[in-house]
Amino acid sequence: MNDGAEPLVSVVDDDEALRDSLRWLLESAGHKVAGYASAEQFLAAYDPAQAGCLVLDIRMPGMSGLELQDELVRRGHPIPVIFITGHGDVPTAVSALKKGAIEFIEKPFHDQSFLALIDNALAYDAEVRVEAAKKVSLAVRFSKLTSREREVMERIIAGRRNKEIADELEVSIKTVEAHRAKIMEKTGAGSLAELVQFASDHGAQRRG
Repeated sequence: MNDGAEPLVSVVDDDEALRDSLRWLLESAGHKVAGYASAEQFLAAYDPAQAGCLVLDIRMPGMSGLELQDELVRRGHPIPVIFITGHGDVPTAVSALKKGAIEFIEKPFHDQSFLALIDNALAYDAEVRVEAAKKVSLAVRFSKLTSREREVMERIIAGRRNKEIADELEVSIKTVEAHRAKIMEKTGAGSLAELVQFASDHGAQRRG
């Protein structure tokens, strides 16, 4: 299970010597590491809430690296994947990139190049998780709006003035102003521009 914000580098390769070598290299660079001898073993232990990245051999007995990638995509778990490939696997690795892998690296590879890829993958994962957390936060905030506040908000972000909104909804301008204040309070928007941005990020529909 996830034991905090520290990212975990998961290495999945049936070659025990390579797993041990990569673990030593990664740990020497300050990374937290977990090694798995098979894709099935990794899936049994995988916690999507755990920040990190996946170092994955393309060819393994049982479930292949590509099949594991497909399974993670199917589950909606976009963990960054770096594929380890042999020379003959490069076309396959290119195909994996098109499915969302971060990068592939050919055996034998340079330690510093590998560590640079790990750093990039972890930075990407952190960025994705920050964006996902923002979306969850926005969803919670927008869920607090009443149906009437949503109607007012749609008109605000469409550029309607308070009087226009009041006329359309057949309410007083003071009522619109009160709804507007509540909308800004509940969404945490500090300005109209920020409200528009929040609504766009949340996917709220604008009225034309």
